[in-house]
Amino acid sequence: MPASDYIVTIGLEVHCQIKSQTKMFCACPTSFGDEPNTNVCPTCLGLPGALPVLNEFAIERTILSGMLIGCETPPTVVWDRKNYFYPDMPKDYQITQLDLPLCLGGGVPLYSHNYPKDHQKSIVNPGKVVGVTRIHLEEDVAKSTHQARTSLIDYNRAGTPLMEIVSEPEIESAEETVAYLKTLQQILIAGKISDASMEKGQMRCDVNISLRKNESDPLGTKIELKNMNSPSAVRRATHYEIERQAEALDNGEPLVQSTRRWSEELGETQLMRGKEDAHDYRYFPDPDLLPVDTAAYIEKVRPLVPELPHEKSDRFQSELGLTEYDASVITSDVPLSAYFEATAAHSQATGKKIANWIINNLLGLLNEQSLEIGDSPITPEKLALILDLIEAGTISNSQAKDLFAALWEAPEKDPASLAKEMGFEPADTGAIEAMIDEVIKANPDKVTEIQGGNEKLLNFLTGQVMKASKGKANPKIVTDTLRGKLL
Repeated sequence: MPASDYIVTIGLEVHCQIKSQTKMFCACPTSFGDEPNTNVCPTCLGLPGALPVLNEFAIERTILSGMLIGCETPPTVVWDRKNYFYPDMPKDYQITQLDLPLCLGGGVPLYSHNYPKDHQKSIVNPGKVVGVTRIHLEEDVAKSTHQARTSLIDYNRAGTPLMEIVSEPEIESAEETVAYLKTLQQILIAGKISDASMEKGQMRCDVNISLRKNESDPLGTKIELKNMNSPSAVRRATHYEIERQAEALDNGEPLVQSTRRWSEELGETQLMRGKEDAHDYRYFPDPDLLPVDTAAYIEKVRPLVPELPHEKSDRFQSELGLTEYDASVITSDVPLSAYFEATAAHSQATGKKIANWIINNLLGLLNEQSLEIGDSPITPEKLALILDLIEAGTISNSQAKDLFAALWEAPEKDPASLAKEMGFEPADTGAIEAMIDEVIKANPDKVTEIQGGNEKLLNFLTGQVMKASKGKANPKIVTDTLRGKLL
């Protein structure tokens, strides 16, 4: 039977580094890209006698992360040792949390614009919220670089504060997986928890996939895809693994709980090892760390909960008139939404016009030059001045685009002064009035149709006036004048 006939169940374990200046249990810096094995000390190298000291900032940020997605924090949490032998963990155990983690429950809403673009018109469960089981705090492992005959270990990353956000097994497709990852990433960035860059390894995920034939059947054998580091790779790997498991089940092959890796070059998943269960790690309470009472931390971070992307999107739609699409684009990036709000605070233009200009003009130029919104040479205040020149009828929309391009190259100039330098003087109103009368006289058939109810033809007459004025007339004023004369 085809894969589409099986019920797919997916759970995600997302690992996200906290944006902290120091590691979880020592004072070593967490900077990215330094020389290998330079940000280390006896504690993060696991040397005998070195003792851990808690990073309270990381605890606070983990509790805040839970608040962002509706988790509860137990009054007391404890630290455990997860024992395993592998070169990336020099102590041969990882300090983590098992039974009493910092956050329990909650859920991640799947923002519709975070589904793959080719899937956004066929979302099965719009507005779906995927439950979260827990968020626990632990230390990251070292970075391994595997070569043909050797492996290199960089311990700079070892000990970095790392949250593991474990979802309920409620995701039903590769596309929902992508939406979950991107939405969670945006929420964590909005809360200033992490930069959550998958390219830099600040956010990674393990994808647990199982198949069954009927809703009443128990969950199928869970197979894990380990250390996925991009949404697009997650989507491809998940589709492949679903097809692989379905084919195996069709052929009567038993599926064994295991961990697999994704090979981008071969486009397939490959077996790494049999999947460990909790008892394989011989968890026990860490004897060097006392339980933590969380009440004071909860009260400290509660005021730090920000307006989340979906809340901001709703506000932009209800208060500033943005469409759902425009609001989703603007709120998908924290600096971009800040730029939009700063422009709106200084401009008389509607929120819709501001959003159109940012999406269609500013973002286009930024993408073309591989720049971030923070690198824009045109500040929100100067974009607001351009938009206000349009609103005042001083320049037309097409002239504004030329002005925008010129200001991009000379951002120190004043938009109004630059518009004069470019010859964008307001057109003589008397001359424009005469042009309008001439266009009306030259198009009696169009006038008759407009007066008969076909108001769309006003755009045709406006175009004729704009052509006659060589672009100097304000199209909105022209259209309003035509409407006043003819209707």
